[in-house]
Amino acid sequence: AMGMILTGRQVPAKEGKELGFVNEVVPAGELLAAAKRWAGLIAECSPMSIRASKESVYQGLDEAILKKAVEGKYPAVAALFKSEDLIEGPLAFAEKRKPVWKGK
Repeated sequence: AMGMILTGRQVPAKEGKELGFVNEVVPAGELLAAAKRWAGLIAECSPMSIRASKESVYQGLDEAILKKAVEGKYPAVAALFKSEDLIEGPLAFAEKRKPVWKGK
């Protein structure tokens, strides 16, 4: 990735998928449907989990040492581990039903 950033090298979508930074390649006419599908998959997850994941990734990028990034204290992660959603996910799985996220 750094080589691409520093040189400005562009890659076709197919190569981006092979390199792992493109999730899916679809024909242009199917782009909106694919984006909505991805948004739907994300929306099925706990909002608190999504928030914690995004915070961990974005703040972790600011750490120069991987261990510090992994072990970092992130407020959204702490909130998730104190939430009702943390219980709801495994409970819904055990009961073979879709979770009902409360976002708290």
